Amino acid sequence: MPEETTNGCHCDNGKVGPSRREAELEYYAEMRRSCKAAVDKAVEYLESIESYRPFPLVEPGFLIPQLPRDPPEEGVPMETIFSDVDKYLLPGVTHWNHPHFHAYFPMANSYPAVCADIIGSEIGGVGFTWAASPISTELEVIMMDWLVKMLGLPDFFLYNRAGGGGVIGTTCSEQTIVTMMAARNKAIDKYVSQHTGATKFEAMSKLICYTSSQAHSSVERAALLNLLPIRSLPVNEKYELTGEILEKAVKEDISNGLVPFYCVATLGTTGCCSFDCLDEIGPVCEKFDIWLHVDAAYAGSAFICPEFRPYLKGVEYVTSFAFNPHKWLLTNFDCSVVWYKDAKSVTRAFSTDAEYLKYSESGKMPDHRVSPGRFRLFFCVPYYIYFHIPF
Repeated sequence: MPEETTNGCHCDNGKVGPSRREAELEYYAEMRRSCKAAVDKAVEYLESIESYRPFPLVEPGFLIPQLPRDPPEEGVPMETIFSDVDKYLLPGVTHWNHPHFHAYFPMANSYPAVCADIIGSEIGGVGFTWAASPISTELEVIMMDWLVKMLGLPDFFLYNRAGGGGVIGTTCSEQTIVTMMAARNKAIDKYVSQHTGATKFEAMSKLICYTSSQAHSSVERAALLNLLPIRSLPVNEKYELTGEILEKAVKEDISNGLVPFYCVATLGTTGCCSFDCLDEIGPVCEKFDIWLHVDAAYAGSAFICPEFRPYLKGVEYVTSFAFNPHKWLLTNFDCSVVWYKDAKSVTRAFSTDAEYLKYSESGKMPDHRVSPGRFRLFFCVPYYIYFHIPF
């Protein structure tokens, strides 16, 4: 039966209900009440976190018999959900923010980051182009430039139309996959242009990339996803990859007809926080035209402190640089950043020409076409809030 309206109310099958505006006001009132309660719940959890075990006393499959097998058919009050959190969820939580949790790596959070998540979620939008979300695009550019200056990175990573710039993503694992793919495509094009009649498949079969035996497992996984062989090179007595070790491997591979094209140097390795010798590796990569990517996922945040910047010696040779603010910069997971000396080389690796990506102002601001996924959240809000609030 068609819906009719009467005196600000809507009628459906003879039933009179509240107007749309009244329903909206009721919704927003409930939202305000529930969100305030959720914040109280979060603060109570953090205030009492020491009362929990860092790792819960549960066995695999503990939750399955406690919850219904079928989804609910009727809604419940938010208070019931909070009760379920206490009864079913918290008993199975590994408390990463517990003062006695010493596994893996520090997983930071902070109230500015929580506030940023709320604001960013409410603004919403999907920033796949400037037109889709002007503010998320432009604020991200500014925040990435701020970070360049805060970490003391080279100016060529600052946003400019000549090629430099950065982007916020999810993890350094993703950044390694992306940079390796961009380097691969660039190396393939170079090989084909220099060898008459060569195909892209022939070129790809010649490629070889490098990292150290102390690098994160995601580097090897990136090579697997990009269908590329990778050499895990030995380290010295300080667990560092040196320029001498790299150059020896590169020359050996060239003599065997291979094409070295990509190297990952780690600043703060997963196992022991060792730092590869960037100032030695850099000149080798420059000499042999190798894309040098820095994975500073763990320790990159430390470069905000000037006393740690000697570990950045040689960064002027770097092609791309990534680190995870969600480890030491008190932003919530997941939040990873990467900069490129030549962002256009990455854009070309993901170039598409869909009609919905076109708009009249195209080209005046970056469209963040430097990652596999087009849809982007409002990643940059945490930085804007975090950089302004002393705590």
